[in-house]
Amino acid sequence: MKTKFLIAQTLETTFLRSTFSGLDDNQFVCEIKYMRLLLYAGKGGVGKTSVAAATGLTIARSGLKTLVLSLDPAHSLSDAFDLDKSLMDKNRGQPIKVYDELWIQELDIYEEIEKNWGEVHKYISVLLNTSGIEDILAEELAILPGMEEISALLYINRYARQKKYDVVILDCAPTAESIRFVSLPKALEWYMKKVFSLERRIARMMRPVARRMSDIPLPEDEYFESIERLFDRLRGVDQILNDPKMTTVRLVTNAEKMVLRETQRAFMFFSLHQLSIDAIILNRIFEDDPENRFLNKWHKSQKDYMELVNSYFHPIPILTAPFYQTEVCGIDKLLELGEHIYQGRDPCKIFYEHRPYEFACENHKHIIRLHLPFVEKEDVELAKIGEELIIRIGNFKRNIILPRTLVGLEPRRAKLEKEYLTVEFGGNHE
Repeated sequence: MKTKFLIAQTLETTFLRSTFSGLDDNQFVCEIKYMRLLLYAGKGGVGKTSVAAATGLTIARSGLKTLVLSLDPAHSLSDAFDLDKSLMDKNRGQPIKVYDELWIQELDIYEEIEKNWGEVHKYISVLLNTSGIEDILAEELAILPGMEEISALLYINRYARQKKYDVVILDCAPTAESIRFVSLPKALEWYMKKVFSLERRIARMMRPVARRMSDIPLPEDEYFESIERLFDRLRGVDQILNDPKMTTVRLVTNAEKMVLRETQRAFMFFSLHQLSIDAIILNRIFEDDPENRFLNKWHKSQKDYMELVNSYFHPIPILTAPFYQTEVCGIDKLLELGEHIYQGRDPCKIFYEHRPYEFACENHKHIIRLHLPFVEKEDVELAKIGEELIIRIGNFKRNIILPRTLVGLEPRRAKLEKEYLTVEFGGNHE
């Protein structure tokens, strides 16, 4: 069922696209007050690593101490810089200087286990081995999902506290892992507050009984102490991620239907976790070449999808990067890519300062609050179709993917106050 209603209130301003003013020589001066954290996320294969590396080079060339940290288990950051593998092996998991004021770091999960997960990994390995899984396989299976993400969060927290770098750029894993990464701090906080102490007390009481009745081990106190130390080192990292003056997400995408749909869902999930998204980077755009029929068809298709990009993500700024006929690999190519993307703009700048929308639960009611600062004097029309909330303002349309919690609910009420539209959901489909 399609729900549709109008808000009988006029809006005073007009939609404006964000614009940037670059310097003539494509140079800029970065100005930051504290560590800047930039997350580059998106579907696998869209070019996140190249864009993150190019951004790091562009910022480092301005004189800021910059680190590009890879969160993807299948690291390709060193390949983007065309580094010798022996150099990476020699400095496993540690920052490596690749350019003036630029370091890169590819996390090594086995190094991180030794530093952070000793007792936890040991217990899980023993437990799996007791169940009949051979030693080597047990060691492999004991690397639980989330270990790499938590290790990355530990580094971010440490770098922010020590002020070791001016800018940290995260080359995120594909979308699903990136969502897990940003959701971990809140999940861990809930676990430590609600479950950890109880679990520890139960293990302490049951341990003597379990030893007499079974050969399956219960975790020792060292296991719980290790988790507690980890959590203590993570304190405050959620504030870093959710601080819009410090941390922003930039979604890298391609002008293709399936990629854009996943980017749209990623946009919703990052908004759901209260991270600010300040740019969409549309990568691998073909140039118009009337003499090349093959490329011309691709160009026409991409042009149509670029209109969809504006519909999905307006008023977030859209940055574009061309399709290169050769591999984007090495310092020179990455610098060229950075110049194409930013066009002399400061990559450290927050390109869009408001969260386009946020989800909340107020008075036991689910709401979406949208920032709508610039609209024409037209009524706002809302429609819900399937998993999407569609907003029309004059000739402009905005599609918002809804969380699963809201998919089965209908919009019941809407209110416009100042620059914010609040949509309340309630009731089920009829």
